[in-house]
Amino acid sequence: MTRSTARAPRVRSVFTCSECGWETAKWVGRCHDCQAWGSMAEVRTAGGGESTAPAATTPVTPAVPIGQVPIEESQATSCGVEELDRVLGGGLVPGAVILLAGEPGVGKSTLLLDVAARTARSGRRVLYVSGEESAAQVRLRADRCRGVHHDLYLAAETDLGVLLGHVEQLRPDLLVVDSVQTIDAPGLAGVPGGISQVKEVTAALVRQAKTRGMATILVGHVTKDGGIAGPRVLEHMVDVVLHFEGERSTRLRMVRALKNRFGPVDEVGCFDLSGDGINAVVDPSGLFVSRHHQPVPGTCVSVTLEGRRPLLTEIQALVAPSPMERPRRTSSGIESARFAQVLAVLEAREGLALGRQDVFASTVGGARVSEPAGDLAMALAIASAARGFHLPADMIAIGEIGLAGELRRVPELDRRLSEAARIGFKLALVSAEPGQIGSRRVDGLEVAAAPDLRGALQVVQLTGPVSASRRP
Repeated sequence: MTRSTARAPRVRSVFTCSECGWETAKWVGRCHDCQAWGSMAEVRTAGGGESTAPAATTPVTPAVPIGQVPIEESQATSCGVEELDRVLGGGLVPGAVILLAGEPGVGKSTLLLDVAARTARSGRRVLYVSGEESAAQVRLRADRCRGVHHDLYLAAETDLGVLLGHVEQLRPDLLVVDSVQTIDAPGLAGVPGGISQVKEVTAALVRQAKTRGMATILVGHVTKDGGIAGPRVLEHMVDVVLHFEGERSTRLRMVRALKNRFGPVDEVGCFDLSGDGINAVVDPSGLFVSRHHQPVPGTCVSVTLEGRRPLLTEIQALVAPSPMERPRRTSSGIESARFAQVLAVLEAREGLALGRQDVFASTVGGARVSEPAGDLAMALAIASAARGFHLPADMIAIGEIGLAGELRRVPELDRRLSEAARIGFKLALVSAEPGQIGSRRVDGLEVAAAPDLRGALQVVQLTGPVSASRRP
């Protein structure tokens, strides 16, 4: 007599890279795919027998010539928040999956609740799933931010099956999941937020979004280094990756597009976060420029580009004798490599003695200068602080500084000059075109061109030794 027994599924361990998702049977210190160190984590999975390739099946939807594919179904519709529409490239696209990441407390939930309420007011059904807060907590925020609407549905769930049941029952036009790291996929090894769990949950939500033509916004956590938590493959699975950032000490918040299949990349939107909710800032140019009662040495304004938007950014510098053996070099809102390079050019090419001086440089209002166009403004601010001579209050400086001290032209110069003229500046100092040195006028703005840093310092009279008559 023989007795048949069901064979239990064999559990096997694999090591998965938390950065890219690469798998190996044995632990290694470095991922062979993305070359990241210390990113391999053990994941237990239920494995079966030998794998076979799937048989060919008849496609449900036949392939058609690309010219016959309808595009009306993929047209973006406004989400009701103008600044977010700018970043998304026009609005929400049906079937698009958007990942919004940011630090805790920066305002992600407040922004998405406002988006959900405005979308519901436009006649579309919205499902907001909260895995971190109770329904009552979300309702209190909605009352405070005027986000209550009969077409906005709320569910506090962490189970993936229940979440998909809500989607099947309501058939929403927009789904918001806050956050993807809190959703649990039953029957899958690992804890919520783990590599395998996040991949499975995201894959299931992406399938629902594409099948139903339902726009989906996922909230993602960030690590202590500022990167998006979870496997790097998460960013590849979604259509749009947005990063929500801002300083806790200020009300200004900015949304940047790091990946966008439907619009421009590296676009930025500005918001004002207050106790009553979050509001879009359509014209943020004045937020990054301070107002002084009298001219102050060590300040200079530049025009940087955030995506396609020109923003006026003030750079402040302070130079003081250092009591320490190694003087301090501190920057805030400025890339440390650019800061060190500008200091080296000022010392080596222009003879500015900063070897025994503490040098501090910072932007105003929490702005970040990541492009080389702010080099000239940074150099003029440092030279102004070192020589105790203030620059004209109605002047801006735009230009990249090379290691030889030359000024290089920056892209979209006319757009930057037009923005400065609109705000009310009267003088602009820029890099000179080949064979063109002098001044011209653009939209009522006098534009002075200099071939190198020494020429720029001569224009603003910052060359030569410091004298008492030149101090303000």
